[in-house]
Amino acid sequence: MKGRQVIIGRVLGQEAAALLVDGRLEDLFIDSSDLTPLPPGAICRAKVERLVKGQGGVFLRLPEGARGYLRDRNGLSEGQSLIVQVTGVAEDGKAVPCSGRILLRGRNVIVTPGAGGVNVSRQIKDADERAALTEICEAAIAELADPPGIIIRSAAVLAEDDEIREELEGLVGLSVALAEDLEGSPELLLDAPSPAEAAWRDWAQPEPDAIEEGDDSFAQSGAEDAVAALLSTRVDLDGGAWASIESLRALSAIDVNTGSDTSPAAGLKANIALARDLPRQLRLRGIGGQIVIDFAPIAKRDRGTLEQVLRAAFKAETAETVLIGWTAMGLFELNRKRDRILLSRLAGGA
Repeated sequence: MKGRQVIIGRVLGQEAAALLVDGRLEDLFIDSSDLTPLPPGAICRAKVERLVKGQGGVFLRLPEGARGYLRDRNGLSEGQSLIVQVTGVAEDGKAVPCSGRILLRGRNVIVTPGAGGVNVSRQIKDADERAALTEICEAAIAELADPPGIIIRSAAVLAEDDEIREELEGLVGLSVALAEDLEGSPELLLDAPSPAEAAWRDWAQPEPDAIEEGDDSFAQSGAEDAVAALLSTRVDLDGGAWASIESLRALSAIDVNTGSDTSPAAGLKANIALARDLPRQLRLRGIGGQIVIDFAPIAKRDRGTLEQVLRAAFKAETAETVLIGWTAMGLFELNRKRDRILLSRLAGGA
């Protein structure tokens, strides 16, 4: 099917949502509550357990006996209560990454407690629209003694003013309630959104051409086959080339191969094909942390071209990604925030 198609159903035995664009799987949300009680996005009350000297962070006591880690220790002391948001997925045996910067995400706006000001998405270009949306948001927090910040999302240009006001009222009220719920034992205060909720919130623009729901929707749309293909380490590229993507304990390794054609032109073509698709592959597979790529052999003069393709590919990616560069051995390193659980872990249930 051409256009944007949202699929709501089940895959790998879990509730899930998929975004297909012209029939290709572009994004995927799968319920991970069976693997972790505190998935990314969850907001909870925590207690400072121990300050970490030399690293500038603190270990936290979280709900369900979990242990968290917060990088910023400014103004914190042991035993202190604070509100934190889970920002990533903990590796086995490690603490859950958390942030003291809370993001209350809506379809049209994001409310940021403790970080004042109204900011408008750069994708909204029209000055009159920017001014009108800013006015709506400023009016929503005008009477608060300690107003939160507001980020106006690009989807807001398609929403009615009353819809934006209603969403703001709910999120600002939630911000106030969280601030008043500081004292007490570690407790989950707001769970992460379900896959269907996340799809409604994050895939609003452009508006989907079709929405398919039901337990068999993944199979009928072809999304189930696309998810199954992601469980293979092999990614086929044009011209018989292919890449291997493997997640190991310390890092993820990617190897690009040209197949039977070993010419320099084939190597550059295969590398560019992998680079363009890499953000999607990492996002769908839930891969984060340190990533090392062994590109197919190319002339050193072509490395700059390949880097430009990589930077352009990751420009629109929402997950924080740092392109580190080439190693002495000719490998390329990058680091992507661990904001999702590995798809292979979700499939294996561990």
